[in-house]
Amino acid sequence: MDRAVAWEGFYNTRDLGGLPARSGRTTRRGAFFRAADLRFVSDAGWAEAREAGVRTVIDLRNPDEIRPTAGAPTALAGSAQFAAATGPATPADLDRVEVPLDDIADLEFWRYVNHERLNGSPLYYRIFLERKAERCAAVMTAIARAAPGGVLFHCGSGRDRTGLVALLLLALAGVDPDAIAADYDLSTEAVRPLYAVMGTDDQGPAIAAILAERGTTTAAAVRATLDGFDVRQYLLDAGVDGRDLDDIRHRLTNQD
Repeated sequence: MDRAVAWEGFYNTRDLGGLPARSGRTTRRGAFFRAADLRFVSDAGWAEAREAGVRTVIDLRNPDEIRPTAGAPTALAGSAQFAAATGPATPADLDRVEVPLDDIADLEFWRYVNHERLNGSPLYYRIFLERKAERCAAVMTAIARAAPGGVLFHCGSGRDRTGLVALLLLALAGVDPDAIAADYDLSTEAVRPLYAVMGTDDQGPAIAAILAERGTTTAAAVRATLDGFDVRQYLLDAGVDGRDLDDIRHRLTNQD
């Protein structure tokens, strides 16, 4: 957990740097940060983020998780969320980009995911990657084209949507699957303080029970997602420009 970030008001936040890549190098610190809902971040916390090099914030949430919306479409889709709330805005001197990952308009997809009890764990990653490649491509393109400096991306609890984007970034950098799985697992404990301050029950035990019924774990589910997965070809086929992929790899590993 030496990659964990303790900036004031940030939850389930860590640097993607310091992880072992197959090249023998480690991923670069300060390039990409993963995080949870930012509603509690104080001015002091934003100052700490700037000091660490953060210049862009990419919000993976759906519009109704960010601004109150009639009908709560995210809830209809069954995707994990916290109710929208007005809180401290991202400082004006940081770029902020909204790239909703879920595609909540596809209710048929999300009904299937929830009926099969895949949501809330990496169990849904493989089918999401298969069905929603264009959504993944949009996020990766936004990350690649962010202004120079650190990029922080987040969703609600900072675990599953954020975890999927972290998986794509780290796999592109050639990070070992075991290290990617271990990074995902860190959220199990790291998200608990956020649930506590939000007054929400910890979802961890229920998710662990579903995984146990299937004879697997979160780490094993992440490794299964990565098994035979050619991330670069996947993203090229999804429409990401090869130069953007090279830029991401260079930012994260100092390699072309």
